[in-house]
Amino acid sequence: MSSDWRLTTLGQICSAQAGAIQTGPFGSQLHTSDYKKIGIPVVMPTNIGDGDIDVNGIARIGQNDVERLGQHKLQLDDIVFSRRGDVTKNALIRAHEVGWLCGTGCLKVRLGTNSIAAPKFVSYYLRLPGIKEWLIRHAVGATMPNLNTGILSAVPIRLPPLGVQNNIADMLGSLDDRITLLRETNSTLESIAQAIFKSWFVDFDPVHAKMEGRAPEGMDEATAALFPDGFEESELGLVPRGWRIGSVGDLATLMKGSVNPGLHSKTIFEHFSLPAYDNNQQPVEESGASIKSNKTPIPDNVVLLSKLNPRIPRIWIPMSCGPNAICSTEFLVFQPTALAGKEFIFCLFSCPLFISKLQQLVTGTSNSHQRIKPDQVSAIRCVLPQPRIAERFQSLAKPIFEKTYVSRLQAKSLNDVRDALLPRLISGQLRIPEAEPVTEGIGA
Repeated sequence: MSSDWRLTTLGQICSAQAGAIQTGPFGSQLHTSDYKKIGIPVVMPTNIGDGDIDVNGIARIGQNDVERLGQHKLQLDDIVFSRRGDVTKNALIRAHEVGWLCGTGCLKVRLGTNSIAAPKFVSYYLRLPGIKEWLIRHAVGATMPNLNTGILSAVPIRLPPLGVQNNIADMLGSLDDRITLLRETNSTLESIAQAIFKSWFVDFDPVHAKMEGRAPEGMDEATAALFPDGFEESELGLVPRGWRIGSVGDLATLMKGSVNPGLHSKTIFEHFSLPAYDNNQQPVEESGASIKSNKTPIPDNVVLLSKLNPRIPRIWIPMSCGPNAICSTEFLVFQPTALAGKEFIFCLFSCPLFISKLQQLVTGTSNSHQRIKPDQVSAIRCVLPQPRIAERFQSLAKPIFEKTYVSRLQAKSLNDVRDALLPRLISGQLRIPEAEPVTEGIGA
């Protein structure tokens, strides 16, 4: 490490640059009645990922409340920390997130003038494994770790010259940009499949078109011929003629069972956990000895649906499962019947109408610990299309989801490279020219 790297703390950086570390609003300042379906996003601990913000299920408030709590508005390059729970998480605020609110349970770090420290570099530094361990050791609270402004102020940081900071941040940022692009591509692909599903199985657009004497849009004649040209009454309202009403259980079987990985301490399990889902939907390989609770075994050809907090949908298609695949008991494991494929089930579970039905089934008063009962999901009433139409949808959707799987693997490769480079670059063990060959061609 060069002698021009200086040891300081996060608090000293803020003081030197006229910045500040601030706690988010207290719960008494934001009430349940303040939250709205449409409004300004409020960043809560559950929204903070490893460097970015996940808007899935994010809370929102009106502009008047934002102005009332103006001191908590987020600016470009602020760093937001989770104050409780997983205290290692932080996110750097980007241009499109300016004006959002730092929510209850968070801490906001504003570095100030950037005269000695670049926010992007500091954000990466705070994601170092050693710094995460430091935060866990110094957090207070026996049952749930908590941070405060004093603890964050004391975080040790070793700063290279500003130009070196920017170069390191640019290299790591380029990897993050490529990961983001792959995730956005996947989101677009899934949206295409879901749009087809909604058109065929929710809005019944092909049936409406044929009733009006029009050719259904976006499909060939053979596919259009599979749809009826009229509706009939049912317990769920008008449905395409010849289709049936049934339940989720007719389309997918809820798989039950339990395995105790601790009894197989040397076995390597493919663990589909909630954190793994949140981290680019990649299962983690763990030894049985490191897994401390019972899990649900996963057979091949299934869809996982989280029963925890359905307002934040977590729906996962494992593209392949090894013989020791397991998942968190917070996931429900559904295996398609002969009436549907896993891509159909995924789109059904992802449909806003279905998610709304799930939310009506929740138990528990806390927003962070609401759950749905497994058998109630299987009993949800739904429309059962003609098998040939479901098969035709599968033939369109399956290649789309196969592409998303390849993209997730590419994103994982980039993520692994970034995580390997991060501590070596930021500690000065590896210089930019030495790291450049490592990043070339990865995820291309």
